[in-house]
Amino acid sequence: MVTDALPEVSPAELKERLDRGTAPDLLDVREDWEHALVTLPGARLIPIDELPGRLGELDPGREVVVYCHHGLRSAAAVEWLRRQGIPAVNLAGGIDAWALEVDASLPRY
Repeated sequence: MVTDALPEVSPAELKERLDRGTAPDLLDVREDWEHALVTLPGARLIPIDELPGRLGELDPGREVVVYCHHGLRSAAAVEWLRRQGIPAVNLAGGIDAWALEVDASLPRY
């Protein structure tokens, strides 16, 4: 069986878009305590377990880049969001990859 690959954006690609001013919505699906440790500027926190009840907070006409710690929870969220009609993509490697590849000043956990 052939399936479509999960749409992803690399940390470098996202940084480039942010620097150009063509920022998508950023959605953090981690837990509150993780978000308190480190987050991307302007990101909206909706823990993955709360996503179904808070879907109305997202704009279906705007791309959403979803991230978590390493990219696993966000990948599941992206699959679900796309089935709901939200144009979502996964941040490859999550915020940990962002800290490694883009902003080494961010704390890692």
